[in-house]
Amino acid sequence: MRPALISWTVGFALLILAFFGVVALLNSTTYSAHGFVSSYLDDLNRHDATTARELPGVNAPSGIATNLLTDGSLGSIGNIRLTRDTAGSSGVHSVTFSYRLGSRTGSSTFEVEQTASYLGLFSRWSFHRSPLATVSVLAPNDPRFDVNGTRLARSTDAAKPEAYVVFAPGLYAFSHKSTYLDAPAVDIPVTAPGAVTPVRVDAEPNSVFVREVSKELHEYYAKCAKQKVLFPTACPFGKTFANRVISTPAWSIAKDPEVAIVPNQGSWLVPRQTGQAHLVVKVQSLFDGSVSTFNADVPFFVSYKVTIGPADHLTITGLG
Repeated sequence: MRPALISWTVGFALLILAFFGVVALLNSTTYSAHGFVSSYLDDLNRHDATTARELPGVNAPSGIATNLLTDGSLGSIGNIRLTRDTAGSSGVHSVTFSYRLGSRTGSSTFEVEQTASYLGLFSRWSFHRSPLATVSVLAPNDPRFDVNGTRLARSTDAAKPEAYVVFAPGLYAFSHKSTYLDAPAVDIPVTAPGAVTPVRVDAEPNSVFVREVSKELHEYYAKCAKQKVLFPTACPFGKTFANRVISTPAWSIAKDPEVAIVPNQGSWLVPRQTGQAHLVVKVQSLFDGSVSTFNADVPFFVSYKVTIGPADHLTITGLG
């Protein structure tokens, strides 16, 4: 019995040693400071925003929009590698990882601290400083913009940037595409936790916008030309005569004003342009009674404010 007891005791001791060896191994890898950060980066790589947000210490600052803390808003991140894991005198670890964001290489340093252990054996960690960052978005020409395919709309004044919380690191493509406006995608890398990255989305008129405004204005000029008076009502052209008009005025449009569209403090402006309306009318001289025909182009000048309303409805207002 004694040899059996000794064998059992030795086996149990070896089992205990193996168990604590496994605990030590796990605490130096999976349950280490860098293992904790690695799990966060893996969540970002898998586009699992929910799990990433639930990690201890992932705290969004109050008063800042969290619309971009979603699966669909996460950009690409890959080739994640541990660079260093250094424990500070206060027990806070500085953990640095390198990675790729699309075609870019980058690195980020995270601060983590140990919390109460699990079952008294396995280390637990929390971010000492939240890994989240902020993008400050200025979209002066249209409140709408896209981030990695997620559509957002600015709620602040057009002249003021609006802040959004994002995961760091991440690659965020900002763009705009709507019926009348386009802004090509601009890739914004966010690498530093706590950093504020400025972003500007300049939506510009596309060919559809210019074509639609040109069409509406052409129809407007054509309706004006149908009026058989010297000064068509609510129209940009007209003609005065010192002599007597003795026939019905006949208007036509010889040349539409050019349409160029530029931003104008949250709306759009068609700057002052020149058009030509053609007038044919007979006039009689008050001096000698002779009759002549006025048959010539009459220049007129226009400028317009264009507003894009709900459902991309256009409202064109003349500025004189």
